[in-house]
Amino acid sequence: MDHQLIRQQLPTLVSGHVPSNARGFKFVIFDGEPKVSTMGFHIDPKPFEGKVIASTDEAIVVKTGRTQFMVLDRSRVTEEPDEGAKVQVEPYARRRFDGLRADTPEERTEYTHDGQPYKLQTFVLGSAPAKLPVPQPRCLELQQLIEQLETLPAPDGYRRITHLLVDAGACDFTWVDPLPKDIIATPPAISFNVVTAKFQGRVTVLYERGDDLYAVELHRDGELVERVDEVFFDDLGNTLERLIDDGSWRQIRVSTVQKPARRKPRAVSA
Repeated sequence: MDHQLIRQQLPTLVSGHVPSNARGFKFVIFDGEPKVSTMGFHIDPKPFEGKVIASTDEAIVVKTGRTQFMVLDRSRVTEEPDEGAKVQVEPYARRRFDGLRADTPEERTEYTHDGQPYKLQTFVLGSAPAKLPVPQPRCLELQQLIEQLETLPAPDGYRRITHLLVDAGACDFTWVDPLPKDIIATPPAISFNVVTAKFQGRVTVLYERGDDLYAVELHRDGELVERVDEVFFDDLGNTLERLIDDGSWRQIRVSTVQKPARRKPRAVSA
């Protein structure tokens, strides 16, 4: 999407939809690229509703307030609504394995001095963790693998590797948590199923003790279809993106809530 061209076109596109007494208008462009706050944190946009007021070859313009507009990259939307339609728009937001937004506050139970429970929510500005649904392991190398998957960035710089796994539909997790004496015979590993346009099947990330590196295996119907050896910890994100990430997470989900009203035909006088 050509942002400069859109900025030039917008005053004309919204001119009939801004009150005459308004001093100006505001707009946000959604093109599948991450949003950054004024403080430099990546943010996850909230879903919104609005009315489609204009469209071009590249963009769809949605009015969401008196002087507020959202501009959607036409090549990214899942549905192209008609002009005048009321739509629900859901830009990409990082999520956890339980389906909740990753910026959902963490909730825990605390107790008063007399034993009465109360709920406490914690929210860290700029934080959007996606914890793997696996128990705390005893094996140090497996602990390190889990920490790396949860904290290392995906190649886009916006998500963590675990967000990439969520977007790939990762589920049915299993793990190998060996004793130190068994670490070579049964390497520490995490396995899960994914379903993407790139690959459907089972993925295993395992630790190779001899080289102090990782390997990534792809299995389909119980058969090994690809194995990547000698993966450094800081290349896990690139390797998994190449193997399983189809990029569909950048899509902007659009659904029509109300179709545009039909215009009544004009009466023809005799």
